[in-house]
Amino acid sequence: MNERSYSPTDNVLICLNDALETLFASKTAERRYPGKNVPEGELSNSQQRHSARLMRVNHVGEVCAQALYQSQAITARDPATREQMRQSADEEKEHLAWCEKRIHELGGRKSLLNPLWYAGSFAVGTAAGIAGDKWNLGFVAETENQVVNHLEDHLGKLPENDFRSRKVLDQMKQDESQHAEQAREAGAAELPNPVKQWMKRASRIMTRTAYWV
Repeated sequence: MNERSYSPTDNVLICLNDALETLFASKTAERRYPGKNVPEGELSNSQQRHSARLMRVNHVGEVCAQALYQSQAITARDPATREQMRQSADEEKEHLAWCEKRIHELGGRKSLLNPLWYAGSFAVGTAAGIAGDKWNLGFVAETENQVVNHLEDHLGKLPENDFRSRKVLDQMKQDESQHAEQAREAGAAELPNPVKQWMKRASRIMTRTAYWV
């Protein structure tokens, strides 16, 4: 069966629907919430606020991941690459739901700048897609590698008794590693070091801002 061809108008409507769903719709996940059967650790008020802010940062990362994958799926040239991007976006929606649930459990809130994070990431993903599929995949692989490092850093910053958040981040880290490997197996190009450094600087700005706003 041939893949359906979408018109520019179709793509615009798809993008708008994806953005509204990511930013405003209630999230559900097919897989069980990793923290479901994990006891809630005893946290002080300051520890609880700290955990909620860290999970807010992780939620922002998943908002950005949705924007990246959705924009890259639209600009991908190869149908197989396009399908891989869409599948990864669907899998990342579970992370979005898990982070949102954990934020609520901790009494926190999502970032007020989520529309800005989404728009910026969508623009970056579109540029990567236009550059060609091997660079598109290379951007995914490097993004996921940096996300794995970021999650590892957060696991070290979480209060020791925040068992549920740790379980969520552990599962997310496994999934992100798998996405990076899938991108490499599909033919991802190695990004130039200046691009990798730019991505790290942009990520630091995002994480530091989202922790507070």
